[in-house]
Amino acid sequence: MYYCCGITEKGNMPHNEDAMLVGKCVADSGAISCNLEAPFIAAVSDGVSGELSGEVASKMCLEMVGEIKYSRRVNLKQKLLDIHRQLGVYGVGSRDTLNMQATLCGIAVDESNGINIINIGDSRLYRFRGGHIRQISRDHSLVQMLYDEGSITREELRTHVHRNVIFPVLGNITSDPKIDVLPLEGGMKYGDVLLICTDGLSDYISPIEIEEVLDLPKSMPVRLEMLVKKALEKDCKDNITAVAVVYC
Repeated sequence: MYYCCGITEKGNMPHNEDAMLVGKCVADSGAISCNLEAPFIAAVSDGVSGELSGEVASKMCLEMVGEIKYSRRVNLKQKLLDIHRQLGVYGVGSRDTLNMQATLCGIAVDESNGINIINIGDSRLYRFRGGHIRQISRDHSLVQMLYDEGSITREELRTHVHRNVIFPVLGNITSDPKIDVLPLEGGMKYGDVLLICTDGLSDYISPIEIEEVLDLPKSMPVRLEMLVKKALEKDCKDNITAVAVVYC
């Protein structure tokens, strides 16, 4: 059994280009809370700033992901590539949606409780275990590439002027994205929390701060609300979405 909850908030922005998926439920506002049995997918998506109709891209992306009848026999990478191409076709159909794009980050739990992580872009997956947090996903971004090459430090990874430059994601009409579908090393243990969030949270709240909030003896929805509030208090200039999956 898994307990899942999520919250998405437009914050100080005029509208919300984020969306979240828990099981078959997609939302671009408010909160979600439910118990789920395997198989299921939980994810967040963030419309790419600087491109048109990000709110359309993120919600459409998750609606199509939610339609996947997931099992360990499903070629998830191919399914996501198909979604990428469908978003691209939809995008070129109108001047208002041309080259709309969205990130995708989440987990896919199969019928045997095997877990794959999904990542395209710079939304993130963290695992909180035993009071400590660890980033599981790897950003598909310019600064991550520079860090991997040794050109910038870990601190510069957080503060670099080009930290929001990402590589092609779902819907890009000129290039196919790099799609990560990888087994979750170490799986999930009783009491583990997987936190999936957009960069509206991870750009403003440090891993240590996330760790401190997740370690509090409060309900998970309350802890997510606290994380969102902390980001807003730091003058977050982005939408904020966070989904938590707890193995129970």
